[in-house]
Amino acid sequence: MNNNQTTTANSSSVSPTLKLYGYWRSSAAYRVRIALNLKGLAFENLPVHLVKDGGEQHSADYKALNPQALVPLLVDGNERISQSLAILEYLEEVFPIPALLPDDPADRARVRSLALHIACDLHPLNNLRVLQYLSGTLGVEDEAKRQWIQHWIATGLAGVEQGLAAFDGKRSLGRRPGYLEACLVPQVYNARRFNCDLSAYPRILQMTEQCETLEAFTNAAPEVQPDAQ
Repeated sequence: MNNNQTTTANSSSVSPTLKLYGYWRSSAAYRVRIALNLKGLAFENLPVHLVKDGGEQHSADYKALNPQALVPLLVDGNERISQSLAILEYLEEVFPIPALLPDDPADRARVRSLALHIACDLHPLNNLRVLQYLSGTLGVEDEAKRQWIQHWIATGLAGVEQGLAAFDGKRSLGRRPGYLEACLVPQVYNARRFNCDLSAYPRILQMTEQCETLEAFTNAAPEVQPDAQ
């Protein structure tokens, strides 16, 4: 684990001591990078290569930090928080301004519902360890694996597309992106990476396009991370 980099979307960050263990192409780590940037929080970017030498996440040193052997992991002083949505909730509670969630309880629930759908129902079916199991242990051929990926991404995005109708073409915080967009944009990145047809999801594309040129998102993009390959 090397190539450390301190990152911030805002030079007035209030917490330069945060450390984020992640992998450049992990969409879960991508979510957290976006959230940290949206809040203007500086953080030390600590890459964990998920493929090299069988995966650095399985090393004794890393598992001592995170027994789940997954990324991302946020370290804030003596606190270690794993799982991307738990990290987003932690950031929202410890660094509440600017907020990532709407003020209204029902609106917050809608955002969390879509974020959970992306993070828990959609993403796990196309993440690295699932695909490695399909190819390695089960011996699934590349074409069948491609169909698996595209099927589950399409199924998941269809539900997101319907859910975005509640936002009427706006960002989740009106003029600002937040929690929802931090989860959505990385999943759209995954869909494009696997050559999924996104033409059936105009609301998703609109919300994504509203975000992709913003500094908080461009600085979090996989290709600009210190461990990008």
